[in-house]
Amino acid sequence: MSEKIWGITPNTIAILIAFACYLLMMIAVGFFSMKKNKSTADYFLGGRGLNSWVAALSAQASDMSGWLLMGLPGSIYLAGTGKAWIAIGLFIGTVLNWLVISKRLRRYTIVANNSLTLPEFFQNRYRDEKKILLGISSVVIVIFFLVYTASALASGGKLFNTVFHIDYHYALLIGAAVILAYTFMGGFLAVCTTDFIQGTMMLIALLTVPIIAYSAIRGDVMGALVANGVATNSDFLSLFYINGEPYPIVSIISDLAWGLGYCGMPHILVRFMAIRSEKELKKSSVIAIVWVAISLTAACVIGIVGRGYLNGVLVDGDSENIFIKMIQQIFDGNFIVVFIGGLFLCGILAAIMSTADSQLLVCSSSASKDIYKNILHPEAEDKKIFHISRITVIVVAVLACLIAWDPNSSIMALVSDAWAGLGSAFGPLVVCSLFWKRTNLPGAVSGVISGGLFVIIWDYLPLVNGATLYEATGIYSLLLGFFISLACIIAVSLITKAPSKEIVDEFEKVGSYREE
Repeated sequence: MSEKIWGITPNTIAILIAFACYLLMMIAVGFFSMKKNKSTADYFLGGRGLNSWVAALSAQASDMSGWLLMGLPGSIYLAGTGKAWIAIGLFIGTVLNWLVISKRLRRYTIVANNSLTLPEFFQNRYRDEKKILLGISSVVIVIFFLVYTASALASGGKLFNTVFHIDYHYALLIGAAVILAYTFMGGFLAVCTTDFIQGTMMLIALLTVPIIAYSAIRGDVMGALVANGVATNSDFLSLFYINGEPYPIVSIISDLAWGLGYCGMPHILVRFMAIRSEKELKKSSVIAIVWVAISLTAACVIGIVGRGYLNGVLVDGDSENIFIKMIQQIFDGNFIVVFIGGLFLCGILAAIMSTADSQLLVCSSSASKDIYKNILHPEAEDKKIFHISRITVIVVAVLACLIAWDPNSSIMALVSDAWAGLGSAFGPLVVCSLFWKRTNLPGAVSGVISGGLFVIIWDYLPLVNGATLYEATGIYSLLLGFFISLACIIAVSLITKAPSKEIVDEFEKVGSYREE
């Protein structure tokens, strides 16, 4: 298939058609979802009407992003199976989030004046009349979600650049434009519906591609690694080695600490708040846990099998394209075969879009609902809030593009920083808000500030001979930031005035809450 049509190869045309079909479907979902948005509760929380399948796959698809299909396999491809400790930590975090956090958070947000966003829940939970906690929480969300959104857009840029050989910057803008379209139109319902479709596509791609590659090397992974000169012993397949060297215990613990971030991720927690009923929530828990177990395992397998299948040809800067290269090599043939490969490449695009849209919507809700409506203009009507939210979506997307503008931006590094910031700032407070009635407003404020600031200082400021504290120690900021924030919440809450009887009574009411 080498003959070109208008300067474009038939292979490229086949993939373009697959991408066009997929992207048009996503935009159509946004258009039809737009008609169902009658209020801000519909736009930001889908009217609390998600069923078990949509809630589960939406939560996990919005969680994993392009990191699952590009960042994680790429790191394992380069360094070995030792990088799978991150996946193990994330799986543990996912299980605890669904089994421990989800039910009580859903109940509490209903009891606490039907809170629609995480900052609004904090405001209602602690009777934040001066709206200090609300404002700080909203600003933290916007800051770290800018970085998080940038990681998703960088993934999209690398995908289009690798597949279509489009300049990275043009590719970045194309991906951002499509995500903007359906998020702008349909809000939360569109995001969750598309996430459901995208979560399904991700799973199919994750399962099919490594199985075909595994068959191609006849099931002999170690033989393929040795034959291609990328491994001479079993160190590559050991959880306790990285780049042929023993993996330090502090690094393993840091990788496992990724799981701590789950209880502080607004774009995941909002799915718990939006589920139709507690009965649906139980089903969602099972679906989500099974989905994430399969997906994380498959992503790790892609990194391992891909190292042998691709003959170890990818270098450091290109390793995050491993899944793309595997699909291109497997589905190389006639028009139909390449078109099918294009649909699998859409699985990577699905992973990217399912996270970016959620992040844009959370930023939008923080700016329009929490800052504009709840702080600046309490009298604002729903129509005005809709306008502000959509303007925010555009502004955040533009700023995220600027952050991701460097073609050498590491998806893994961007995700790592954002995950640590949100997990440290909000994770401990969510846990304390739900399960410790002595937590008070000063303690909550100190937790958010200390957790967020610690990550910024640890990851961004060159304090040790021109290096950051993370670079100097190798300790993931979330591991320390989470417990520093938790310690501040406990200490400040205990040395300041206890919560009022009204707050304590509401806390007790959550335990006995029953749906009508």
